[in-house]
Amino acid sequence: KYIDEQGLSDLQASGLAVAKDLKPVQLSIDLRVQHIVRDEVAAGMEKYRAIAAGAVVLNVKTGEVVAMASVPDFDPNNPYNAHDKDRLNRMSAGLYEMGSTLKSFTTAMALDSGKVTLESRFDATRPIRIGRQTIHDFHGKSRVLSVPEVFIYSSNIGSAKEAEAVGIEGHREFLHRLGILERMQTELPEVARPTEPKVWKQVHSITIAFGHGVSTTPLQTAVGCAALMNGGYLIQPTFLRRAQEQAMSVAKKVVSDKTSENMRYLYALNAEKGSGRNARVPGYRVGGKTGTAEKVVNGRYSKDKNFNAFV
Repeated sequence: KYIDEQGLSDLQASGLAVAKDLKPVQLSIDLRVQHIVRDEVAAGMEKYRAIAAGAVVLNVKTGEVVAMASVPDFDPNNPYNAHDKDRLNRMSAGLYEMGSTLKSFTTAMALDSGKVTLESRFDATRPIRIGRQTIHDFHGKSRVLSVPEVFIYSSNIGSAKEAEAVGIEGHREFLHRLGILERMQTELPEVARPTEPKVWKQVHSITIAFGHGVSTTPLQTAVGCAALMNGGYLIQPTFLRRAQEQAMSVAKKVVSDKTSENMRYLYALNAEKGSGRNARVPGYRVGGKTGTAEKVVNGRYSKDKNFNAFV
């Protein structure tokens, strides 16, 4: 379906293609950024002795993938180990419970519903008990928290109460609206289908609010967060060159301008005072949300195996 300039020349030389009918594909990938990203995730995997690592750089205004890497990988020119079980592209084909990065969507959903504002406050003085489960904060302040505090302290209790303010159906609809629970449309053949509960109950909405209970891909998590940053437009990712005008012709408005403005503020605040402080770079405006999720091993959450993310 897609062919580079060398491949096109070969087809033309063999008489199988005519120049006026086909043009070489133009990728959105910036090789300079790609090399840096690949080197950094490989170094990070080694430093932290991780099983795997990955990263993606998106242009939030066009949906263009500027760089993407997933390691361990293989050399396509010498693909002897391409079929090893750990060689999948985890950014698009790996499904993960994304942890507290999903609180970005919980807070955006609550703000966009009109039922919650930045000035709203939630009682996080004591854990939430539902059935046999107890929801508590890992960095608890044991007090009433404002919405910005819920975000920068990554409060599970506060996030659960934000979801409760919207309701179960509204919660599920919002995540589908942002594409988090839909199979992503892109040029890649290896794209996983997210998983969610067949029937959402209150306990599901509460745990999903802080990043457990649904599994999605890192790439579409990044795409959903891009929509929160770019003025509220969900733009499906592409690995091909795309002008902003083209992007807007396929964009879908998913949150209001005001919600997007508020989320940019919260991301910047988190990089200044919250869990994203280590991401600050002198000379750049940085924002983001961290996330940690316990991995599921043999049907149970492991206490010593984690999935870590940052958007």
